[in-house]
Amino acid sequence: MLARLQQLLVLGWCMALLAAAILPWRAGYPVGSLVAVAVVLASHALWLLVTFALMRWHNRRDAAPPVSWRQWWAAWWGEVRMAPRVFGWRQPFASNAERDFLPADARGRAGVVLVHGFVCNRGLWTPWLAQLRAEGVPFVAVNLEPVFGSIDDYPAIIEAAVKKLEACTGEKPLLVGHSMGGLAIRAWLARQAADGRIRGVITIGTPHRGTWLATLSQFGRNTREMRPGSDWLCRLEAGETASRRELFLCIYGHGDNIVFPASHAVLPGARQLHVAGTAHIDLLHHPEVVATLWQALGRPGPRDGA
Repeated sequence: MLARLQQLLVLGWCMALLAAAILPWRAGYPVGSLVAVAVVLASHALWLLVTFALMRWHNRRDAAPPVSWRQWWAAWWGEVRMAPRVFGWRQPFASNAERDFLPADARGRAGVVLVHGFVCNRGLWTPWLAQLRAEGVPFVAVNLEPVFGSIDDYPAIIEAAVKKLEACTGEKPLLVGHSMGGLAIRAWLARQAADGRIRGVITIGTPHRGTWLATLSQFGRNTREMRPGSDWLCRLEAGETASRRELFLCIYGHGDNIVFPASHAVLPGARQLHVAGTAHIDLLHHPEVVATLWQALGRPGPRDGA
């Protein structure tokens, strides 16, 4: 469903770009045509600039290390370059470019379940999936649906993915969640009481204590559940034990333009890793984050010649 929706959005953007080029030109305003095209091309960068301004404002009194202006601009530019690749190609048109990898000889090798976040699909993970396959690491990357439903709708999807890896490898899988995906993993653990079935959990930019940005949206039950202090988050937290939280490694950053205040991406009692000057989607491609995945799997990873 999400892929089709994002295909329509990309088509609409292309039509807007075409109209911006043609209409002023035909009306005798070639300079206006250039300006209109520039505005359409820069639209996503301008929207990101708004989110980064909000992030900087709400992080000014946060417990996370302060972001410098240089880091702020670097994070914005990184997201400007990354967002079109993810939302303009990987998710709408290439979400199944890397199929789940469950090889017949996977017995005894720990696998990975990858859980994406809000308005994303498994295409988010494509570079990771290609690398995992190349290194022979079994994986399942889920699609969370309904897209705008409750986070409580997603544990059954995660359970099915975990069972696939358990059957294939005979080993406890590592679970990795980006953004809302980390909350979906917590909801799965709560429903299945599955603490003993997993190797650990890595969350990347997950709004464990909510994000202020969710307060701007009335659309989607899951966005309302991600508001700071929401009833859903309070219920989830109340049912968790200290030992469960010790299974988590929370990766977060003061350059995250979606989850802020930044410290809300840290689950109390969990291990944490702060990544400086990197935005929400771009966090997935940061070398330190990628290295953390391979370390959690107990493998050196391809960068070290594994």
